[in-house]
Amino acid sequence: MGSYIHTAGGPKLKTPTAIHSHREQNSRETQNKRSGEDVDIILTRLKGVKAFQRFHPSLLLQICSCAFYEYLEKVFRQGDIGTSWYAVLSGSLDVKVSETANHQDAVTICTLGIGTAFGESILDNTPRHATIVSRETSELLRIEQREFKSLWEKYRQCMAGLLAPPYGAMESGSNNDQQKVPSSERLQRGGKVMRNAILSRAPHMIRDRKYHLKTYRQCCVGTELVDWLVQQSTCVHTRSHAVGMWQALLEEGVLNHVDQELGFQDKYLFYRFLDDEEEDTPLPSEEEKRESEEELPETILFLAQIGPDALLRMILRKPPGQRTGDDLEIIYDELLHIKALSHLSNTVKRELASVLIFESHATAGTVLFNQGEEGTSWYIIQKGSVNVVIYGKGVVCTLHEGDDFGKLALVTDSARAASIVLREDNCHFLRVDKEDFNRILRDVEANTVRLKEHEQAVLVLEKSPRASTLGNIKYTVMSGTPEKILDHFLETMRMDTHHADPDDFVLMHCVFMPNSQFCQLLMLCYIFNPVCTYHAVAPPGSEQERLEYAVTSKRRVLNLALRWAAVHAHHLQEEQAALTFLEELYGSVSSDSRILRALKDFVPDLEKVVKLHIDMKSQKVLLREFSNGDERLAKKQPIRNCDEILLKVYCSDHTYTTIRVAVAATGREVTSAVADKLASNDDLLLVHLSSAGEKQMLKPNDVSVFSTLSINGRMFACPRDQLNALTPLPDQEGPSAGSMSSFELMSSKDLAYQMTLYDWELFSCVHEHELLYHTFGRQSFRRTTANLDLFLRRFNQVQLWVVTEVCLCGQLSKRVQLLKKFIKIAAHCREFKNLNSFFAIIMGMSNPAVSRLTQTWERMIANTIRAVRHCRSQPFNPEVCQPNKNHAEVRGYVRKLCVIDNQRTLTTLSYRLEPRRT
Repeated sequence: MGSYIHTAGGPKLKTPTAIHSHREQNSRETQNKRSGEDVDIILTRLKGVKAFQRFHPSLLLQICSCAFYEYLEKVFRQGDIGTSWYAVLSGSLDVKVSETANHQDAVTICTLGIGTAFGESILDNTPRHATIVSRETSELLRIEQREFKSLWEKYRQCMAGLLAPPYGAMESGSNNDQQKVPSSERLQRGGKVMRNAILSRAPHMIRDRKYHLKTYRQCCVGTELVDWLVQQSTCVHTRSHAVGMWQALLEEGVLNHVDQELGFQDKYLFYRFLDDEEEDTPLPSEEEKRESEEELPETILFLAQIGPDALLRMILRKPPGQRTGDDLEIIYDELLHIKALSHLSNTVKRELASVLIFESHATAGTVLFNQGEEGTSWYIIQKGSVNVVIYGKGVVCTLHEGDDFGKLALVTDSARAASIVLREDNCHFLRVDKEDFNRILRDVEANTVRLKEHEQAVLVLEKSPRASTLGNIKYTVMSGTPEKILDHFLETMRMDTHHADPDDFVLMHCVFMPNSQFCQLLMLCYIFNPVCTYHAVAPPGSEQERLEYAVTSKRRVLNLALRWAAVHAHHLQEEQAALTFLEELYGSVSSDSRILRALKDFVPDLEKVVKLHIDMKSQKVLLREFSNGDERLAKKQPIRNCDEILLKVYCSDHTYTTIRVAVAATGREVTSAVADKLASNDDLLLVHLSSAGEKQMLKPNDVSVFSTLSINGRMFACPRDQLNALTPLPDQEGPSAGSMSSFELMSSKDLAYQMTLYDWELFSCVHEHELLYHTFGRQSFRRTTANLDLFLRRFNQVQLWVVTEVCLCGQLSKRVQLLKKFIKIAAHCREFKNLNSFFAIIMGMSNPAVSRLTQTWERMIANTIRAVRHCRSQPFNPEVCQPNKNHAEVRGYVRKLCVIDNQRTLTTLSYRLEPRRT
């Protein structure tokens, strides 16, 4: 699609990254200066964009070498000759077309999102067909004309999917047929497998049935099908999940309702497999039953993956008035993940859930609507892609999954500005009709309050549907400046809330307002009260009333400060600005309390907080290797940003150097420390090498790189030319013999108890903010999530411990006893409410290397049921576990589990124990 790119004042640089936006005269010079590390950074960035994931690695590397970075705020014009091709890395841009070549009357026809591309008119030097204007600050990848033509000649087939094809080539350009056939064949085969398995395991389910004096041949009941499927596998989580799996077969025609209804229901309704539609269908042979039994687990797993989507489609096909509360929740959960709706409030998404209609079209080339028609609906692409076509211009852009179109005509009540044509077969859409769209829009505006300053909205509030149950809180903050959000929170804060009670604002403010800014604003609110109010002047009333208002406002500030200090806990010791704020606030309150007695009850609490953090501001703790961390666990102290760790970094010859770095050290800092220690002038790469030999290059801006290593993973530093020579260390292979000899002497309850204590210790060290850092990216906060990483690692460690011990136990009878013991431990963990270890053990026993040991499982089923029942019937008394004579031995064992974390090795060991049957 053609467009002209222009940045006011010249190109801008956001960060000193490897992809830079340069003027034409020095662009070649920039390419020559790119190092291998630069290329790796760009490659990692591009792999995160869905549209580039299907590109061949050699094409991606060439793009990394010749592309430039554009950080744009405004883009235009139509009609000029372009010099570059662009792909959107972040942000969004509007595509505008003017019939008169006057930018004033340009009409927006669609929006380009992440992963879309434009500017391919440079291939034939035709003028730009449209104007591109960024809706927000956007990041673009730019490739100049000469390089793009060269890439196009070499990788035409690979790049064609990212470009908008000529209008006449849409049908031939779709490759969906090749993708659809295997999926259809797999569902057909899946239906046969399910039918054969039912005939083998529960043949009574498929039989002739009578209802209302009518006989229905060879059919099943919906509730029985759901019951049967739930019992077959643990991957079928709920009955609604099973309904979705049967719905997937029904949509394909493999399973049919006897009255040809389109939705599968968990009711006493009759369904018939396709093979039973004809009379005298032969029963499957023994060979077919055996093959179906072997394929059944894989078939159920495949249906479990596609079942939720089929269930969603079935719900969306229902008329809005027939959707249940559970149906609306399922739709709402899906809307949370659609990027076109990400800017809408949760209230609007719930409104949309009740009115969305599912629409699908089977054939590429189908016209959804034509340019000039009246706008009657708004569309969101759920699956597939469409071309935006303008008369006389051809295809101007392509929209993909997650994009939306058609909203402009509804908002402005004008005709369609472009035609929409399906680009591939089997496209799915979510549709909102005009009447519902306008009603939701009116409701949103009626329930929205905007506070403006200098004609700019500084706070946007939406009336809460739960206002009657939330006391003073009647509005939800949708957006605003940090200052106004804080003002609003203080104005609406309840004073009867305890200091230790967290809330969304106290927990989440660091996402949009760092502690340094928060402390500064809160101090200003206290000192210059009653400034922190929406009133431009002092509140009306007598002098006494104004004084009471000021005192109440100060008490709100103090209440919030104490809640904030309680939530942040030890994190405050790492920020001097926070400690300074608490000391200044304590001094001000102590002084004010002599005049304002209402503030006196805050003085002891503030004094306690200040003294506590001053006393806790101790020297840095030095940690040993991260995998165990016994010293930290003995003291029950969380890992802090300011702590330091002794880190082993290996070279390609398996020698290592030990460096001492901060816990929050970045990959760049670790690499620099290693280079200094080795006195190396080479550009070193930091690599995570797993026990299976898989290499993952760590980014220079990664924080706490050591905590991202796998259980037996090691960190290597090497020049680029030695990357392929890296091999795992011998000790990464894990143990060569199991610990059955000592393990079998320990009580199952003791083991479960010590595992619970250890898991609780790890969990107690995790701060709520680590979940935020993990979600939003710890690089953005320069904060470690080492405690959370350690807790998550523990789950994987326990899971692999089960698999390792079973696969290293060569004697069948002992292996049976070992599995029984693990089941007892899992039962006790559940009894102790330690679901972390309980699920880890269960998942370990579900590992293919263990679950395939048929001879082992056959010998233990009956006894296992009795053992589990016995464990569950025993009351738990912690005091009974404590004085055990080998308590210390059990405690040490559960904290230092040695495992094999290479699945290939575990599978190989499993086949040595019980070879594949021929």
